[in-house]
Amino acid sequence: MKAKPVPVKPEPDRPATPERRIRQVPAVERAVAILRLLGRSDQPMGVNQVARSLELIPSTCLHILRILVDEELVAVDPVTKHYRLDVGILPLARNVMRRNRFNELIQPSLDSVAERFAVTAVGVQVTTARHMVVVAISRAEPFRFQVDIGSRFPALLSATGRCYAAFGGQTWPELEVQFKAVRWENPPSFAAWRAEVEEVRQRGYSIDEGSYLGGVTVVSTPVFNAREVMSHAIVAVGMQSQLRHTMVQDMIAEMRQAAAFATTQLGGA
Repeated sequence: MKAKPVPVKPEPDRPATPERRIRQVPAVERAVAILRLLGRSDQPMGVNQVARSLELIPSTCLHILRILVDEELVAVDPVTKHYRLDVGILPLARNVMRRNRFNELIQPSLDSVAERFAVTAVGVQVTTARHMVVVAISRAEPFRFQVDIGSRFPALLSATGRCYAAFGGQTWPELEVQFKAVRWENPPSFAAWRAEVEEVRQRGYSIDEGSYLGGVTVVSTPVFNAREVMSHAIVAVGMQSQLRHTMVQDMIAEMRQAAAFATTQLGGA
């Protein structure tokens, strides 16, 4: 029986930590928020709808939208006056992906893990805003995890989040502030989560069995930069009912080998 795709829940595009407020440039932040909102929306949106969603003054929202239209990042339907992302976004995205060496390094490993263990294998990059962004992906039947290139998630979620907490170079007080800002579906206590992070530090990888999504196993292995801080991760997502213990251990071994290779190629130790 074919497994149904499992949805993920990206974080809303709101500042998650107080330090982001320090460097505000309102017009730029609003333009970026509009682009991300339109990118998430399945349908074009009117000015008032965009303004309400982002708590903007409609006239300000309209002014920004007109500039984005002029720059070909957003298109407007002349009849409905609804807005959507335009093709001007594509060259920017293509250039980012073309210059991202991590993608090239781990894509063969993602394909191998996905095919061998019937999981969705993903490569993610840590951003300076403390999010994870999907930069590479490989899917295999029968399980397909609904995530795409460019999907963006809070850095502390699930198995990857525990890797980030263990190897991201932050202090516990900093992590606690971020932890409280995350919108957890079934929030653990900070003490319990901290204990799990300490375990990840000892073994060098993380497993989430059903905590993030019921019936789903998530495995994450960190990739390090030259400062010995986690900069990327290799992640596998599959059904608990299909992944036996021995399979998970074999998958972890293959993922750790791929992560070690990527680390050395990216200049990490």
